[in-house]
Amino acid sequence: MEEDLFSNSHVIEKLDAAEASQDQISAEIASVHAEYSKGVDDGAAEETQPRIDFSPYRSSLLRHPTKDPHHVDPETIELWSPAFGHQDVHALESDLTIQHNGEPMGERIIVRGRILDGDGHPVRNQLVEIWQANSAGRYIHKRDQHPAPLDPNFTGVGRCITTDDGFYEFTTIKPGPYPWKNHYNAWRPAHIHFSLFGTDFTQRMITQMYFPGDPLFALDPIYQSITDSKARDRLVATYDHNITSHEWATGYNWDIVLTGSNRTWMEDEDAE
Repeated sequence: MEEDLFSNSHVIEKLDAAEASQDQISAEIASVHAEYSKGVDDGAAEETQPRIDFSPYRSSLLRHPTKDPHHVDPETIELWSPAFGHQDVHALESDLTIQHNGEPMGERIIVRGRILDGDGHPVRNQLVEIWQANSAGRYIHKRDQHPAPLDPNFTGVGRCITTDDGFYEFTTIKPGPYPWKNHYNAWRPAHIHFSLFGTDFTQRMITQMYFPGDPLFALDPIYQSITDSKARDRLVATYDHNITSHEWATGYNWDIVLTGSNRTWMEDEDAE
């Protein structure tokens, strides 16, 4: 039996009988995690990457190939050094707050970290790109039509090249959480998408950085699709007062490890 659900807004919504509630999704997540924990206690290997099929993340069942991949030689164009844009990467592209005529709305932040291999060595001269929602949780994208304001002074994309020590740095605006259609009243925690390239297009890797203390972590099936808690924690940046800039921006540190047992989670390009 459907019942009216009232919120603090002026909109009265009804729960579709075909939709799962957040309580149902949370119960499914808890069940999968309990099964995983029992398996590890019984000697099963830890899972540092998300499961391909994670039932609480409804569309995960449709977001991966159903047949084994075949190795093929890449086209010559795919081996060309990647660069998105019509020119080389400029140093100012790493500051997402100065791309327009006015100041963007929201909390200004600095995100800094290192790109490392599995042995802790820096990954030099690599293209790092980010994209994100604005402070109201809205992307500038035709598929994002939820009623949150767009910011005319914030596009939400940037890029940089890692230094010889493997460092990257971005100045941006802290993104807001946003709704998505996995289940009724589903919200994604605030996050920034990261794309990393090796020496060619065939080496692209994508991941997400989250912010500490987000109350939506426990409710989000994408974040929770990584069943190992230590692996999930590696996606969360750390507030760093040494990165914080006086009267300008709060600072966060987040390292990305590309290989090894402490590898950072990397997602399929079609992920939400």
